[in-house]
Amino acid sequence: MKILVCISHVPDTTSKINFTDNGTKFDTNGVQFIIGPYDDYALARAIELKEAIAGTTVTVINVGLADTEPTIRKALAIGADDAIRVNAEPTDSFFVASQIAAHAKGYDLVLMGRESIDYNGGVVHAMVGELLGIPSLSPVMKLDVEGTNVKMAREIEGGKESVEAILPLVAGCQEPIAEWKIPNMRGIMSARTKPLMVVEASGNDKNVVTQKFELPAAKGAVKMISADNVAELVTRLKTEAKVL
Repeated sequence: MKILVCISHVPDTTSKINFTDNGTKFDTNGVQFIIGPYDDYALARAIELKEAIAGTTVTVINVGLADTEPTIRKALAIGADDAIRVNAEPTDSFFVASQIAAHAKGYDLVLMGRESIDYNGGVVHAMVGELLGIPSLSPVMKLDVEGTNVKMAREIEGGKESVEAILPLVAGCQEPIAEWKIPNMRGIMSARTKPLMVVEASGNDKNVVTQKFELPAAKGAVKMISADNVAELVTRLKTEAKVL
């Protein structure tokens, strides 16, 4: 079985975010980048399937510029066999999906996170499935492969749903599909020599142009009211918070 895992290169959630050039560019200075957390779950499940099913290979793909290669190498250190980097800035969901789809033909299973944590679009998996003409499901919490049959559990409003499908397919993953894996020293050393193929983007159909970024408004000051002063609390909820 051939598995393709799509990974995003995103800021760590603890990083302080700023913008430059009058809010038109993201300031990467001092920002720590990581594999998208949901993509980490997808990669971990792919490695588990590789270990369980003889002959399985795992390839990771990323749409990004040269600065994403340390993130790709981490995925190789975790256990992927090889990697593809599409040399382009990931400006919008459809562009990313079209680049992935151009290289995903021939794979039995395409895994990725249910969404990236920078833009939180949550649509790339569906777009890739549509472009390839194969089923796509998300958010997948459990995934088992038996021959060409895939048994999954996915989250739905108010509960979860059991689903079965036939390979090939695309799945957007989330916890608890697998446990995150931490690369060991042997994996880190072997990642240096694993193949990382750089390819140019196919086409330039970018549908989104970013005009400006804005940080969220600062939180207002907190007003402490004594638990004994119910009348003042009610008054403020009516006149200031306007929730009553």
